[in-house]
Amino acid sequence: MFDSLSERLSGALRSLTGKSTLTENNIQDALSDVRKALIEADVSLTVVKDFIARVRERAVGEEVAKNLTPGQAFIKLVQSELQHTMGSASKGLDLKVAPPAVILMAGLQGAGKTTSVAKLAKLLKEKEKKSVLVVSADVYRPAAIQQLTTLANELEVDVFEGAENRLPVEIVREALVEAKRKFFDVLIVDTAGRLAIDEEMMNEIQSLHSELKPIETLFVVDAMTGQDAAATAKAFDDLLPLTGVVLTKADGDARGGAALSVRHITGKPIKFLGVGEKADALEAFHPDRIASRILGMGDMLSLIEEAEKKLDRQKTEKLARKIKRGKGFDLEDFKEQLSQMQSMGGISSIMDKMPGMGALPAGASSMV
Repeated sequence: MFDSLSERLSGALRSLTGKSTLTENNIQDALSDVRKALIEADVSLTVVKDFIARVRERAVGEEVAKNLTPGQAFIKLVQSELQHTMGSASKGLDLKVAPPAVILMAGLQGAGKTTSVAKLAKLLKEKEKKSVLVVSADVYRPAAIQQLTTLANELEVDVFEGAENRLPVEIVREALVEAKRKFFDVLIVDTAGRLAIDEEMMNEIQSLHSELKPIETLFVVDAMTGQDAAATAKAFDDLLPLTGVVLTKADGDARGGAALSVRHITGKPIKFLGVGEKADALEAFHPDRIASRILGMGDMLSLIEEAEKKLDRQKTEKLARKIKRGKGFDLEDFKEQLSQMQSMGGISSIMDKMPGMGALPAGASSMV
């Protein structure tokens, strides 16, 4: 994730390694490289200018702590500003409302709304212990309603199936009645996407918003579209009161332009990252952890959380006892360890979250 940006920024900041003091000259050289790295990562030019200006203002005349070198102090400053650009803190969903709490998902076609609806339902059901009902109001895309039904059934999530010959507003109205009747905690609504923003699309989703009065309106956008993701989110936000953004396909985004641009341009927090095709590949967005990962410092908290969630504790303790008794480590044990590692996304996913991995040659993690 964001490998290209991480590599370029690490290279830019490496120029300060070994410097005894921070001067305007060496800061200017480093900032010039940082600017190039951000522009090549498809970060919005407005964001780049503001970011560089804030770093320069803080860096010039900055007193370096005795236990840090000037290079380390500058990296710490850049990390702080990266975090500020993406949002000071993680913003979760606001579900403090009389049930059902309605979540409306909006976005362009192909962004991954339907799969994100299913993933979010699974996350809320398993992690937040909420009863969730999902419904598709997309009567235009062939088999869109069937797709959500299939995904929901696979994940054992309740789904309301509306007829394709009904109007979207009628489908969601009936789904809301059903959610109230069966005392569901959350209703997640999948809406129709278009290839581009058009008046018909916006009128329809505005009518759905008026009907449902959702507590959360999330804009789903493909991270690989770079700064275009931020521009599209801004266009939606001008017509619809968005409460947050879901960045999908972040695992395939080497540049990171969308992650660094969306929050700054829209003023709306990124709430979730889609990091794969699996049902559990939806993560809460933590700006501090992503900033750390971009700078090659790893993300040990996310790695620990993932291990706690996905590793079989009983099998791990059983193997530890076996080795402690001196019974060795055989091929079956090795196979089991590989299987558990694969459940965490494989070794490349684990390496992505480990400190120091940003210093590896480009493409090294994909070779293991």
